[in-house]
Amino acid sequence: MYVGALECDVLLGDVRSLKQKRALVRPVLAELRRRFEVSVAEAGHQDLHRRALLGVAAVSGDHTHLRGVLEACERLVAGRPELELLSTRVRVLGPEDEAPAWTP
Repeated sequence: MYVGALECDVLLGDVRSLKQKRALVRPVLAELRRRFEVSVAEAGHQDLHRRALLGVAAVSGDHTHLRGVLEACERLVAGRPELELLSTRVRVLGPEDEAPAWTP
């Protein structure tokens, strides 16, 4: 099993309130969920009007498929005209990576 996370730091256009920010960010999150069946959230910069950190997470049995999904999510965010993608960060955790033990 592979678990992947994508962080997209975005700059929003002429936004003067958190309500306007939410009106721009929510449709992007909804489209990511619908098109790619991933978990998404605004994961940072909640108190800033013009910045947002979008977090995307996915799980797959295939590393290549997971990378492809995360790259497609990044392209979707980068292609939105109302957002400027400042930076991205991708992390993938696989079976060979050491993870803390689970206790039931």
